[in-house]
Amino acid sequence: MSFEIKLEENLDLSKDFPVPSYDEWKKQVEADLKGESFEKKLFTPTYEGIILKPIYTYDDLKEIPFLGNYPGSDNFVRGSKASGYHSKSWDIAQEFSDALPEEINRKLRYELQKGLNAIAINLDLPTQMGIDADNSKPGEVGKRGLSISGIRKMQALFDNIDLTLYPIHINAGFSALPFTLLFAAFARELRLSLMNLKGSITSDPYDFLLREGFLPYSLKQIFDEIKFSTQLMIRSNSPIRTIGISGLNYSNAGSSTVQELAFVFATAVEYLEEMLSRGLAIEEVVKRIKFTFGINSFYFIEIAKFRAARILWNNILKAYNVPEESRKIYVHGKTSLYNQSIIDPYVNMLRTTTEAFSAVIGGVDALTTNPFDEIFDIPDDFSRRIARNTQIILKEESHLDQVIDPAAGSFYVETLTAQIAESAWKLFQQLDESGGMYKAIETGFVQDEVNKVAEARKKDYAKRKSVLVGVNMYANPKEELVEIKSPDYETIYKTRVEYIQKYRISGDDQKHKNILEKLQLIADSKSYDLVEAAIEAYIDGAAIGEVASSIRSAGKEELKVKPIKIHRASELFEELRFASQEFRKKLGHKPTVFLAAMGPLKQYKARADFSRGFFEVGGFEVIYPSKGFKTPDEAVAAAINSSAEIITICSTDETYPGLVPAIVKGIKEKSSDSIVVLAGYPKDHIEQFKQSGVDEFIYLGADVHKILSSLLNRISQ
Repeated sequence: MSFEIKLEENLDLSKDFPVPSYDEWKKQVEADLKGESFEKKLFTPTYEGIILKPIYTYDDLKEIPFLGNYPGSDNFVRGSKASGYHSKSWDIAQEFSDALPEEINRKLRYELQKGLNAIAINLDLPTQMGIDADNSKPGEVGKRGLSISGIRKMQALFDNIDLTLYPIHINAGFSALPFTLLFAAFARELRLSLMNLKGSITSDPYDFLLREGFLPYSLKQIFDEIKFSTQLMIRSNSPIRTIGISGLNYSNAGSSTVQELAFVFATAVEYLEEMLSRGLAIEEVVKRIKFTFGINSFYFIEIAKFRAARILWNNILKAYNVPEESRKIYVHGKTSLYNQSIIDPYVNMLRTTTEAFSAVIGGVDALTTNPFDEIFDIPDDFSRRIARNTQIILKEESHLDQVIDPAAGSFYVETLTAQIAESAWKLFQQLDESGGMYKAIETGFVQDEVNKVAEARKKDYAKRKSVLVGVNMYANPKEELVEIKSPDYETIYKTRVEYIQKYRISGDDQKHKNILEKLQLIADSKSYDLVEAAIEAYIDGAAIGEVASSIRSAGKEELKVKPIKIHRASELFEELRFASQEFRKKLGHKPTVFLAAMGPLKQYKARADFSRGFFEVGGFEVIYPSKGFKTPDEAVAAAINSSAEIITICSTDETYPGLVPAIVKGIKEKSSDSIVVLAGYPKDHIEQFKQSGVDEFIYLGADVHKILSSLLNRISQ
């Protein structure tokens, strides 16, 4: 038997698959909610002050002005290039924070063969300050970055690397001038034209001020130095960017996306004004600005953030009458440390992957992905390879470089982009009207506003309204906490001090005389003339500390502010886990919880499973019986026999009145030190159960961190 299927000549899919209206959809959802509030249940407030709706439709796009814009034009919301990543993909710019140039060189030469296509180097604090190692302290030299002073070590740093092939990105602190001049001297020695080099050697004084809490020199001195760095690149016709504006401090302190954008662009305007007041042309200045943003875990908000950034920068430069072609923004994205964790550390790889994904969809120009062990260890070849290959997979296997503005047309992302841009613009205007970004930092407004959001995040993580996988939810009970390792800073210090002291005395008397003459010339000059003198001094053998002190011979004028509180979301629960580890070292076992599961499986399972997950995030060992107890006496006997410090009763609100008093009484009579916890929060019986002897209640929405900390303190006495 055979069947023949005939299709209609003119298909009418709308007849077979009718499209429901929004009102019809909402009516069905309200029926499914069974009386619960549609708005309270399905509308989600964000830390940006934006309310996320459960569904977006074409109607949400009607008021969006940029909907018809094309890539590479208008406000650049769809990307700075008409061809997207087709003409040039994003730079894979993994950072190097090793202390010694030889070590960075070894890693660079290897990784540039394995997919790295940009060079990003962090400097340690003394080098950023323009201080040589022998004038610093152990623990500072080489901490979180390269320690370098002279031209010979620059040669060791870039030995056998063709710098014309790769962008070079170096964040040089509050003022890059001393290092920029060292780099220029190194390039001259190699007969490399700065015109043929690209990347960034950036100054960002507000970033330094917020992170460290001080600036060692006046803003006038610092902005004068930034002007000289920028002039050097302008006169060299070099594309190297000299002015950095970073949002990483805000991102790593737990700010909202709106705050990060507003504070970054308020900073940008002040830097622009400082350069314009010193006689630089605006079109030359904007070409030498590099923006850096953190990348957090809210995937769609991060995509919208990068798109909104292009809108905001375009609007600002339009107000300065900058031609459209010069209004393109250069954005470097870096995955945030805020979401990284010492607990269940391999999950950091997954977080970094989704963050990198959102940055690429958002259209960044360069991207840094953190090694998963960066916060507790010295990243090795394996962790660096995983971080690097995360980007390579997004490009080579996921083909994200083949689609131009992949978020275009999404009702959700387009709406979110417009909302974030509008909210950030309002905060930006508020800062402008209140006296600008520096004043906002000086008064503590910026730090306090970020801290408000950070505290809200902290509460949500503590109560598990926000989830960190493996940290405050879905903990691995068998996990052994990693050992936190740091470099041998004492040996690094001795190595660097020994080298720089030998470096100072190397060469003949004429060479030292030349260096002293040039250093004096630098000290006497407050014009661009000091640039050439400094380059020649470096070539003769001067160290960065000598050149920096000559440039800044007028003396210090230190500025101090309240630093921003940089932290990680997981720190709350890391403290708990380490405290549990100390308990184990002291007593020979983990803090232990016995689950007094009462009745048949369907009666206790939901709350027993909840309780296990609740305690495991604190590093507690949970004894989960294979079956429920039939009577209170059985439960009491098993609980006492377990020797657990904490007994948690698990059943239903309906059965608790008949179970709780008897179980608590039996436990307290046999072991008065035992702590009894009730899984659930039956409002009508709370006071009665407290009087019976229940010490604590655990339930959905409870402050997990507070409760576990309190319990751990009690059993540790």
